[in-house]
Amino acid sequence: MRKASVDRVTKETEISVSLNLDGTGQYDVSTGIGFLDHMLEQFSRHSLIDLTVRAKGDIHIDFHHTVEDTGLAIGMALTKALGDRKGIRRYGSQVIVMDETSTEVSLDLSNRPYLVWKVAFTRDKLGDFDTELFKEWYAALAQTGGITLHVANRYGENNHHIIETCYKALARALRQAVEIDPRAVDAVPSTKGVLGGSL
Repeated sequence: MRKASVDRVTKETEISVSLNLDGTGQYDVSTGIGFLDHMLEQFSRHSLIDLTVRAKGDIHIDFHHTVEDTGLAIGMALTKALGDRKGIRRYGSQVIVMDETSTEVSLDLSNRPYLVWKVAFTRDKLGDFDTELFKEWYAALAQTGGITLHVANRYGENNHHIIETCYKALARALRQAVEIDPRAVDAVPSTKGVLGGSL
Protein backbone atom coordinates (compact mmCIF):
# COMPACT_ATOMS: atom_id res chain seq x y z
CA MET A 1 0.00 0.00 0.00
CA ARG A 2 1.33 3.42 -0.96
CA LYS A 3 0.79 5.43 2.19
CA ALA A 4 2.42 8.51 3.69
CA SER A 5 2.07 10.88 6.62
CA VAL A 6 3.40 14.41 6.92
CA ASP A 7 3.50 16.88 9.78
CA ARG A 8 4.15 20.49 8.81
CA VAL A 9 4.56 23.02 11.60
CA THR A 10 5.27 26.73 11.25
CA LYS A 11 4.54 29.79 13.36
CA GLU A 12 1.37 30.23 11.28
CA THR A 13 -0.01 26.70 10.95
CA GLU A 14 0.17 23.17 12.31
CA ILE A 15 -0.91 20.59 9.75
CA SER A 16 -0.95 16.80 9.80
CA VAL A 17 -1.81 14.83 6.67
CA SER A 18 -2.09 11.08 6.15
CA LEU A 19 -3.06 9.54 2.84
CA ASN A 20 -3.33 6.20 1.09
CA LEU A 21 -3.14 6.27 -2.70
CA ASP A 22 -4.69 2.80 -2.88
CA GLY A 23 -7.68 3.60 -0.71
CA THR A 24 -11.41 3.76 -1.25
CA GLY A 25 -12.03 7.47 -0.80
CA GLN A 26 -12.45 7.53 2.98
CA TYR A 27 -11.84 10.93 4.54
CA ASP A 28 -11.54 12.60 7.93
CA VAL A 29 -10.88 16.29 7.40
CA SER A 30 -10.83 19.21 9.81
CA THR A 31 -9.13 22.47 8.85
CA GLY A 32 -11.29 24.98 10.68
CA ILE A 33 -12.51 26.23 7.29
CA GLY A 34 -15.81 24.67 6.30
CA PHE A 35 -15.62 25.24 2.57
CA LEU A 36 -12.07 23.86 2.35
CA ASP A 37 -13.18 20.79 4.30
CA HIS A 38 -15.99 20.26 1.79
CA MET A 39 -13.62 20.48 -1.18
CA LEU A 40 -11.06 18.12 0.40
CA GLU A 41 -13.84 15.62 1.08
CA GLN A 42 -14.80 15.80 -2.60
CA PHE A 43 -11.14 15.40 -3.54
CA SER A 44 -10.80 12.24 -1.43
CA ARG A 45 -14.06 10.64 -2.50
CA HIS A 46 -13.49 11.12 -6.22
CA SER A 47 -9.77 10.28 -6.27
CA LEU A 48 -10.29 7.19 -4.06
CA ILE A 49 -7.36 8.47 -2.00
CA ASP A 50 -8.00 7.96 1.69
CA LEU A 51 -7.26 11.29 3.35
CA THR A 52 -6.93 12.50 6.91
CA VAL A 53 -6.20 16.18 7.49
CA ARG A 54 -5.88 18.07 10.74
CA ALA A 55 -5.05 21.75 10.43
CA LYS A 56 -4.78 24.55 12.98
CA GLY A 57 -3.92 27.98 11.67
CA ASP A 58 -4.18 31.69 12.21
CA ILE A 59 -7.66 31.88 10.70
CA HIS A 60 -8.48 34.73 13.08
CA ILE A 61 -6.31 36.80 10.69
CA ASP A 62 -7.51 35.26 7.45
CA PHE A 63 -7.63 31.86 5.71
CA HIS A 64 -4.58 32.34 3.48
CA HIS A 65 -1.90 30.54 5.48
CA THR A 66 -4.11 27.58 6.38
CA VAL A 67 -5.34 27.09 2.82
CA GLU A 68 -1.89 27.35 1.23
CA ASP A 69 -0.13 25.25 3.86
CA THR A 70 -2.77 22.52 3.63
CA GLY A 71 -2.07 22.31 -0.11
CA LEU A 72 1.67 22.14 0.59
CA ALA A 73 1.24 19.35 3.16
CA ILE A 74 -1.04 17.24 0.93
CA GLY A 75 1.45 17.63 -1.93
CA MET A 76 4.32 16.59 0.34
CA ALA A 77 2.42 13.47 1.41
CA LEU A 78 1.57 12.68 -2.21
CA THR A 79 5.23 12.91 -3.21
CA LYS A 80 6.26 10.72 -0.28
CA ALA A 81 3.64 8.08 -1.11
CA LEU A 82 4.61 8.01 -4.80
CA GLY A 83 8.27 7.30 -4.01
CA ASP A 84 10.23 6.89 -7.26
CA ARG A 85 6.92 7.00 -9.18
CA LYS A 86 7.69 3.63 -10.73
CA GLY A 87 4.75 1.90 -12.41
CA ILE A 88 2.34 4.83 -12.34
CA ARG A 89 0.37 5.90 -15.38
CA ARG A 90 1.77 9.42 -14.78
CA TYR A 91 -0.80 11.36 -16.82
CA GLY A 92 -4.44 12.08 -16.08
CA SER A 93 -7.12 14.22 -17.66
CA GLN A 94 -10.77 14.71 -16.82
CA VAL A 95 -13.68 16.92 -17.76
CA ILE A 96 -16.32 17.26 -15.06
CA VAL A 97 -19.72 18.88 -15.45
CA MET A 98 -22.05 20.13 -12.75
CA ASP A 99 -25.31 21.65 -13.94
CA GLU A 100 -24.32 24.64 -16.13
CA THR A 101 -20.59 24.31 -15.45
CA SER A 102 -17.80 22.38 -17.18
CA THR A 103 -14.17 22.22 -16.04
CA GLU A 104 -11.16 20.35 -17.41
CA VAL A 105 -8.08 19.29 -15.43
CA SER A 106 -5.04 17.71 -17.06
CA LEU A 107 -1.94 16.77 -15.13
CA ASP A 108 1.45 15.11 -15.35
CA LEU A 109 3.17 13.65 -12.28
CA SER A 110 6.48 14.62 -13.84
CA ASN A 111 8.03 16.05 -10.66
CA ARG A 112 8.24 19.35 -12.56
CA PRO A 113 5.88 21.66 -10.68
CA TYR A 114 3.90 24.05 -12.86
CA LEU A 115 0.40 25.47 -12.58
CA VAL A 116 -1.73 26.85 -15.40
CA TRP A 117 -4.87 28.34 -13.86
CA LYS A 118 -7.64 29.40 -16.22
CA VAL A 119 -10.42 29.91 -13.69
CA ALA A 120 -12.28 33.16 -13.11
CA PHE A 121 -14.83 33.94 -10.45
CA THR A 122 -17.54 36.58 -10.49
CA ARG A 123 -17.55 36.87 -6.70
CA ASP A 124 -14.70 37.71 -4.32
CA LYS A 125 -16.04 35.37 -1.65
CA LEU A 126 -17.98 32.16 -1.22
CA GLY A 127 -19.41 32.62 2.23
CA ASP A 128 -16.38 33.90 4.14
CA PHE A 129 -13.87 32.18 1.84
CA ASP A 130 -11.85 34.37 -0.52
CA THR A 131 -12.11 32.83 -3.97
CA GLU A 132 -8.55 33.96 -4.85
CA LEU A 133 -7.27 31.41 -2.31
CA PHE A 134 -8.25 28.48 -4.51
CA LYS A 135 -5.40 29.27 -6.89
CA GLU A 136 -3.02 29.40 -3.93
CA TRP A 137 -4.10 25.90 -2.85
CA TYR A 138 -3.60 24.46 -6.33
CA ALA A 139 -0.21 26.17 -6.72
CA ALA A 140 0.93 24.78 -3.37
CA LEU A 141 -0.22 21.25 -4.25
CA ALA A 142 1.56 21.40 -7.61
CA GLN A 143 4.75 22.70 -6.01
CA THR A 144 5.27 20.01 -3.38
CA GLY A 145 3.41 17.27 -5.26
CA GLY A 146 5.67 17.60 -8.30
CA ILE A 147 2.70 18.09 -10.60
CA THR A 148 2.41 19.88 -13.91
CA LEU A 149 -1.19 20.93 -13.42
CA HIS A 150 -3.55 22.63 -15.86
CA VAL A 151 -6.96 23.71 -14.59
CA ALA A 152 -9.41 25.31 -17.01
CA ASN A 153 -13.01 26.22 -16.34
CA ARG A 154 -14.58 25.96 -19.78
CA TYR A 155 -17.82 27.71 -18.83
CA GLY A 156 -20.15 28.20 -15.89
CA GLU A 157 -22.06 30.78 -13.91
CA ASN A 158 -22.37 29.53 -10.35
CA ASN A 159 -19.12 30.08 -8.44
CA HIS A 160 -19.72 27.12 -6.12
CA HIS A 161 -20.21 24.86 -9.13
CA ILE A 162 -17.07 26.22 -10.77
CA ILE A 163 -14.75 25.42 -7.87
CA GLU A 164 -16.44 22.12 -7.06
CA THR A 165 -15.89 20.92 -10.63
CA CYS A 166 -12.23 21.99 -10.30
CA TYR A 167 -11.75 19.73 -7.27
CA LYS A 168 -13.68 16.81 -8.71
CA ALA A 169 -11.81 17.00 -12.02
CA LEU A 170 -8.49 17.20 -10.15
CA ALA A 171 -9.46 14.16 -8.12
CA ARG A 172 -10.49 12.09 -11.13
CA ALA A 173 -7.39 13.06 -13.12
CA LEU A 174 -5.12 12.26 -10.18
CA ARG A 175 -6.88 8.93 -9.73
CA GLN A 176 -5.85 8.04 -13.29
CA ALA A 177 -2.29 9.30 -12.91
CA VAL A 178 -1.38 7.52 -9.66
CA GLU A 179 -2.85 4.21 -10.81
CA ILE A 180 -0.34 1.41 -11.36
CA ASP A 181 -0.14 0.37 -15.01
CA PRO A 182 -0.22 -3.45 -15.05
CA ARG A 183 1.79 -3.44 -18.30
CA ALA A 184 4.65 -1.42 -16.80
CA VAL A 185 4.69 -2.17 -13.08
CA ASP A 186 8.47 -1.98 -12.74
CA ALA A 187 9.11 0.87 -15.14
CA VAL A 188 9.45 4.57 -14.49
CA PRO A 189 7.22 6.22 -17.14
CA SER A 190 9.99 8.32 -18.70
CA THR A 191 12.70 7.72 -21.29
CA LYS A 192 15.05 9.41 -18.81
CA GLY A 193 14.51 6.53 -16.41
CA VAL A 194 13.66 8.86 -13.56
CA LEU A 195 10.84 11.14 -12.46
CA GLY A 196 12.29 13.37 -9.86
CA GLY A 197 15.52 15.01 -8.85
CA SER A 198 17.41 16.73 -11.61
CA LEU A 199 15.77 15.98 -14.97
